[in-house]
Amino acid sequence: MPGHEAVHPLAEAKGGSSGPDVSLLYDINGLAKDAPGWVDRTMEFVGEYGIVLGLGVLMVCAWWSVRRGPDAVGGVAALLWAPLAAGLALLVNVPIRGFVRRPRPFLEHQGLDVLVKGKTDFSFVSDHATLTMALGVGLFVAHRKYGLAGIGLAFLEGFCRVFMGVHYPTDVIGGLALGTAVVLLLAPLAMMLLTPLAGWVAASRAGRLVRSRNTAVPVTLAEEPEGDGVTERQPRHCDKGLAA
Repeated sequence: MPGHEAVHPLAEAKGGSSGPDVSLLYDINGLAKDAPGWVDRTMEFVGEYGIVLGLGVLMVCAWWSVRRGPDAVGGVAALLWAPLAAGLALLVNVPIRGFVRRPRPFLEHQGLDVLVKGKTDFSFVSDHATLTMALGVGLFVAHRKYGLAGIGLAFLEGFCRVFMGVHYPTDVIGGLALGTAVVLLLAPLAMMLLTPLAGWVAASRAGRLVRSRNTAVPVTLAEEPEGDGVTERQPRHCDKGLAA
């Protein structure tokens, strides 16, 4: 935007803050000023909707993969936990935002190139960063390859939010930490509840939602008594933990 380049951004900060959080905000958001208009529009779409849609695609791909694995029940249960954990993390963020009450950076500092208008709620912590990291870490619990891709998308989401001028870097860091903590801290309890549910679905008429028709079901050995005193072992179905 013409005219902003000649003024040092920190000199325009209304709140008088000049810490590394604000400096990094101006450095990253300054990239939006120098970028062509189509880049800004692309980042706006990616940061608002694109990455969340991309994580949805990864969830579908991971589901398609884990239902063909040796522990389809555990893998699908972990995938169910990912969106549930993301929703829970967003609920946890409600009182955090109300307690911290941090204004959006463009309300406190001049000279920012704000790509998304109408953001009037509090800034800390970032809902988008919280949501995407919770989905990414939840994916990682179920499927490492897709989970690593999801975590990468969550970091990209954080960069986009600062690039767009709607969050401080620490808002993003807080969101990434919150999403990760909710997923991992509550995962043992969630898996205790969701694994039997996924197993029940697998045994029902909707079983193809959990286990593919061509999935080779793991077996364990069960004793079968014989009249001559010799014990033979026959296979019986079982599952063996989360999918890699």
